[in-house]
Amino acid sequence: MERSSALANLATTLLFCLAICSCAISISSAQASTNTEFIRTSCSKTTYPRLCYTSLSSHATLVQTSPKLLAGAALNVTLDKARSTSTMMVRLSRAQGMKSREVGAMRDCVEELSSSVDELRRSIGEMGEIKGSSNFGLIMNDVQTWVSAALTDENTCSDGFSGSMMNGNMKTVVRNEILTIAHLTSNALALINRYASLHG
Repeated sequence: MERSSALANLATTLLFCLAICSCAISISSAQASTNTEFIRTSCSKTTYPRLCYTSLSSHATLVQTSPKLLAGAALNVTLDKARSTSTMMVRLSRAQGMKSREVGAMRDCVEELSSSVDELRRSIGEMGEIKGSSNFGLIMNDVQTWVSAALTDENTCSDGFSGSMMNGNMKTVVRNEILTIAHLTSNALALINRYASLHG
């Protein structure tokens, strides 16, 4: 009798635990859906919404529904891409068989990307100073200025490859990489501007 009672209690406890787990999973799933939808909606207001969503959707758990965290994530994603592309450009600039004009364009682009990386890094650092800051407007103005400067550097780099001096394949690869960074930067700037306007 005692054994069957203990089994009944165990079964009840297990059912209770399953119910709680099921409820927690349901809440977690609903929250994840809300976070993802927040990113989709926010990205719809950028110039390149598809790229915005694909580059940021994996950060939904971190971002949740915070415009500040979304802007910060966009900056970090852009910085990572700028760094990896800069490394690729350095490697390509050392490739054998390139004409001097091609090498020159590559090196100019590496310098511009280096400036872009520095400006994006400074923007991220400044965003980290916002919490409770009474100088929100001044900080955001600096962030917007640096991200705009990064975008200008990236566009200058891209323009350097718009001529016909490079062979088709390399020019296509380089320009596509640079344009991706520029588009990510443009999206990050749009999200930063939205965060600034919401705070205001």
